[in-house]
Amino acid sequence: MSRFFYRGGSDSESSSSDEEEELYERSEEESSEEESSDQSDSGSDSDDSDDEASAKGGAAAFLKDDSDSEEEEEEEKVTVVKSAKDKRLEGLESTIKLIENAEKINDWAVISTEFDNLNRQIVKITQTGPVPKIYVQAVADLEDFVNESVAKQKASNKKMNASNQKGFNAVKQRIKKNNKDYAAQIEKYRANKDEFMESDEEVEKPAAAAPKPTKVEKIQNLAAAAAAAAAEDEEFTTVSRGGKTHYTPESILKHLRVIVESRGKKNTDRLEQIKTMEKLLAVATTPYQRIRVYLTLISTRFDLTSSSANYMSPEQWKSADKEFGSLLSVLEENRNLVVSENAEEWEDDEKQPQISEGETFYIPGSIVSYIERLDDELTRSLQQIDPHTAEYIERLSDEQQLYNNIVRAQLYLENLNTSDKTDARQDSVNRTIIRRLEHVYFKPSQVVSILEEATWKALPEQLDSTITPRKNVGDVNALLQTLCHYLFQNSDGIIRARSMLCQIYFLALHDQYYRSRDLMLMSHLTENISNFDVSTQILFNRTLVQIGLCAFRAGLIYEAQNTLGEICGSGRQKELLAQGIIMQRYSTVSPEQERLERQRQLPFHMHINLELLECIYLTSSMFLEVPLMAQTSSSPEMRRRMISKTFRRMLDYNERQVFTGPPENTRDGVIMSAKFLAAGDWKQAASMLSSIKIWDLMPQPEKVKEMLSAQTQEEGLRTYLFTYAPFYDSLSISSLADMFELPAKKITAIISRMISHEELAAALDQVNNAIVFRKGVELSRLQSQIVTLADKSMGLLESNEKTLEQRTQGMANAFQREQGPGNRGRGGGRGGGGQGRGGARIPGQQGRRPGGQQFGGGALGGAIKA
Repeated sequence: MSRFFYRGGSDSESSSSDEEEELYERSEEESSEEESSDQSDSGSDSDDSDDEASAKGGAAAFLKDDSDSEEEEEEEKVTVVKSAKDKRLEGLESTIKLIENAEKINDWAVISTEFDNLNRQIVKITQTGPVPKIYVQAVADLEDFVNESVAKQKASNKKMNASNQKGFNAVKQRIKKNNKDYAAQIEKYRANKDEFMESDEEVEKPAAAAPKPTKVEKIQNLAAAAAAAAAEDEEFTTVSRGGKTHYTPESILKHLRVIVESRGKKNTDRLEQIKTMEKLLAVATTPYQRIRVYLTLISTRFDLTSSSANYMSPEQWKSADKEFGSLLSVLEENRNLVVSENAEEWEDDEKQPQISEGETFYIPGSIVSYIERLDDELTRSLQQIDPHTAEYIERLSDEQQLYNNIVRAQLYLENLNTSDKTDARQDSVNRTIIRRLEHVYFKPSQVVSILEEATWKALPEQLDSTITPRKNVGDVNALLQTLCHYLFQNSDGIIRARSMLCQIYFLALHDQYYRSRDLMLMSHLTENISNFDVSTQILFNRTLVQIGLCAFRAGLIYEAQNTLGEICGSGRQKELLAQGIIMQRYSTVSPEQERLERQRQLPFHMHINLELLECIYLTSSMFLEVPLMAQTSSSPEMRRRMISKTFRRMLDYNERQVFTGPPENTRDGVIMSAKFLAAGDWKQAASMLSSIKIWDLMPQPEKVKEMLSAQTQEEGLRTYLFTYAPFYDSLSISSLADMFELPAKKITAIISRMISHEELAAALDQVNNAIVFRKGVELSRLQSQIVTLADKSMGLLESNEKTLEQRTQGMANAFQREQGPGNRGRGGGRGGGGQGRGGARIPGQQGRRPGGQQFGGGALGGAIKA
């Protein structure tokens, strides 16, 4: 067997080139007969003499054939002289090959080293000519590979080893900076990769002389030609010389059908599908084809980040946003093609629909769903990016392009001629407008004006809106009022409630307290906010807080404290405003609930400053609590009254300290100011308040400090009168004016209000310009003890009711709802706040305001007399 193998091999190898051509041209039968005869001859020779056969037919033939083949190779060999430029290009190609091989095994150390080598080589190449296209292709593909690796690493939470991680970080930091210099070429490459690489703009490497084809190569060429002919006959997919598929306009619907059917299946290469659709988009000839490709392409990009714990990469998001804008352009130019959620799908992939003139053809899809997904993906990415880095600012700049597409989608949906589908069209318009409204309601009017002007400049001039015309650009108040009024009339449920809250928030942000308060009371959202979803409850909490801040800026201290009381007094500001998660030590929150909580968090640029909020709440509580504490110090029957438990707790803790140094933070500054005010030193209190630096974060800080100084003077006067009234029979108004640096008319007005509210037992002597105090009946020792016992009994009763309410939880609330508002248990009704985590805090009945005024109606009801 071995001799037969070697003999056969020597016969084939010892044939000359002429004999090879003759053998190649013979028929298959002749060649087989010749082989069989040779084999029989060789078999007979081997049987006669093994040594002779091995000497002549083996070694001798082998040596002869070897020499002949060497001579033929020397004759056919072509010497190629390469220039320095060609050698550099070859070195560049070899480096790119090393990078591609390292990408296959995720060897980032090698990729980092070869990437540096690649950049050193391109410097020498570009000194004598343009940038080679193979380099543009390499760096563009490397950047895509880096982005894919970042997404995979976040999804799997797996860490690389030290060397790999170091190389990965190095490449990730340098690739973006490096590619900025070739942004135009990379963009052209990504737009159409095949056309970019096949164009003649690049200085290509000169081709070497083609060697003479061997027998094996000739056979392969014949086989390839036969396969191509068979493919044409059997209508297979047309392929190019390199084996790549050629896409034609007629086959677009077939390819889209395959891609759509593969959605949701495992082991599907989405990136490859995206590349396929980009090629389909390049060969699309009709508007219908482009619309179908855009709809599938955008959906496939969204499928790359199906996990809710991840977010879409900025590159994919920008591509999807750009393609959505192109889709709107095609739809605007072809009004007879309408994308509708209720449309029937075109089933025939062999032919395209024939649309007659004047006919409206519906394509299945949803414009507003793409808008909502783009908006949600941008929000999700902002949630997970560190807000204190430049990356957050760069990502936030994408909001302008998103807002442009939101407005453009609104204009398109407004002008649709779909009279038979009015309800669906109206719902789409409402959903688009509420998305637009939620991008502007929390911003100052100057920022909104810039945003609107940039948007209308980016849109085509022929586009206009019937709801918000182009001519009204610049009037931000009118814009907000128009959008909200439209939703009031044409929507209901959550969209209508959110539009109300957005308008109230915007009015409160721009210091229109009374209007925002009245709208909140008329909306009756305080009564049924617990029936809405959690995100709407969070928006309600934010609006309530903004109204309280607006009241404080207007100098309405009692209204501000009453409005902020339920949010700030709970100690859960972060959670209620969706600005953070409070991790408790013995928390029973499941991982799924925690994930949902993190999804509800607002991006950093929408946050309300919690430190400023706490400072305003404590300052408002100080102005109300300090005079009340002075009043109750001489009236035992009023000791159980308390306005802010949070402020009292902080004040008691500070007083228990043996050593107290200068204030170190905002909270200490307010508490120290309260102690000065209680001691009658209003100047020190005002100075301490003004020294708090956080007031500079508010608009018009000087005006706020003047308001605080005036409020400190008035409350200092009231505290002084409550404290020292038992020690005076009469007191001159002029001396009070000198002491508190207030005009006599102002002091007279304050004292008259205190007397009318029964806070001060005194009378005004206008003849002598003095105050005459009336001495009350002092309580006996037994009476004082009875009052103390009554206070303790009431405290015990309240604690028992709270304990019962905590144990019964929802049962007590359900019972109170059945009883109705008029049959609540003793202790007063409690507001129907949200029961879930992050739910709205709806305050209930408040205590009496000093002076006998009684208020009701929730947090804002304290601002209106009953």
